Amino acid sequence: MKIVTVIGARPQFVKAAVVSRALRQIDEVEEIIVHTGQHYDENMSKVFFEEMSIATPDYNLNVNGLTHGAMTGQMLQKIEELLLKIRPDKVLVYGDTDSTLAGALAAAKLHINLAHVEAGLRSFNMLMPEEINRILTDRISNTLFCPTQTAVDNLHKEGYNEQNTNILMCGDVMYDAAMFYAEKAVPPKKHLEKDYILCTVHRAENTDNATVLKQIFSALEAISQTISVLIPLHPRTKAKLKDIGFDFTQSKVVFLEPVGYFEMIYLIKHASLVMTDSGGLQKEAYFFEKKCVTIREQTEWVELLNCGCNMLAMTETQTIIAAVNTMLNKTVDFSMPLYGKAHAGETIASFLANR
Repeated sequence: MKIVTVIGARPQFVKAAVVSRALRQIDEVEEIIVHTGQHYDENMSKVFFEEMSIATPDYNLNVNGLTHGAMTGQMLQKIEELLLKIRPDKVLVYGDTDSTLAGALAAAKLHINLAHVEAGLRSFNMLMPEEINRILTDRISNTLFCPTQTAVDNLHKEGYNEQNTNILMCGDVMYDAAMFYAEKAVPPKKHLEKDYILCTVHRAENTDNATVLKQIFSALEAISQTISVLIPLHPRTKAKLKDIGFDFTQSKVVFLEPVGYFEMIYLIKHASLVMTDSGGLQKEAYFFEKKCVTIREQTEWVELLNCGCNMLAMTETQTIIAAVNTMLNKTVDFSMPLYGKAHAGETIASFLANR
């Protein structure tokens, strides 16, 4: 059986590492990895393959740095050409990026069996490109691998249980990865304060809106007066900050170059609090029992809000500061097993090989 895995962004490398490791244990499965090139910076892409011992991609499409439409269109064309050449039995996609949607569309239009990992997630905000990507990918997939019961419930509410679609609650592959790689965590080269907040900001709705971006970084500057705020800076965010005239030389925020996965694990494990607009980092904070403040107006990981370990801060300066103060002083119970028992990779691989 030939399975083509389409990946292109940092979180997908982590997820693919988990499932690929399980697929390689099955003799009758041949996995072909297609890297779209969506994350092309060496620290955002190549280092993850090296660190996590993911097989070198069989194909790299080198599509990056374009608008959503242009990038998705070029990926779709190139993936379709590869699928016609490879003739796989199945295509596997992850998450909610432009790479995900392009791989899904190419497979569906060629009538190739399509499986989606992290299916059923909903933020209910159609202004987010990720929401559009995940909904469309779910709709054309044959198999939907859900990380949580909430995701399964979302699909049932949308009528997927009445269609000829496999829905499987498999647990979260990110949890598998966090547990598997936790012991390999290494500190970044830059000296860290003993107490710090780990922060990431990269989503388009935050970085592409100059007013919102200014509000967020005004909050971070205020917070950094009392506790160190550390940011591994995404290249797009760096460029957007320069566009609005942000003065890096006067900032009290500690900026790092993009870090590898093992460094990020270290930063999470030693942080006093996590602040982020990333979906994946919200969960990783939970995996390592760290409280989280989400710099968004909604999250697809609603179970984290319900258990009290995560809080939505919105994107205004004062609401962000208030949320951080609340969470720093809050006691949280992390004992609930929200994301399975670290067997998601094996569950997904076994299902793919036997269906």
